[in-house]
Amino acid sequence: MKNLSISTIARTGVLIFALLNQILTISGHNPLPWSDEQAYEGFTLLLTTAAALWSWWKNNSFTQEAVQADEYMRELKKKRG
Repeated sequence: MKNLSISTIARTGVLIFALLNQILTISGHNPLPWSDEQAYEGFTLLLTTAAALWSWWKNNSFTQEAVQADEYMRELKKKRG
């Protein structure tokens, strides 16, 4: 178990969850306690939140000075390596 990474365990867990969900759906059971509309709204909320956080986290340079500073930073990084 030492050699397994957290991402491997997470992917395996998601796969098992998806397979169990598919088996229950095929057998006529609704394994998830929400409607299709609620699932769509939840997915849309998750996507919007992720996009907002990603946009906020990234360096967004709007002024000319900020754009020049970004260029200067890229040049310094190229020189280092």
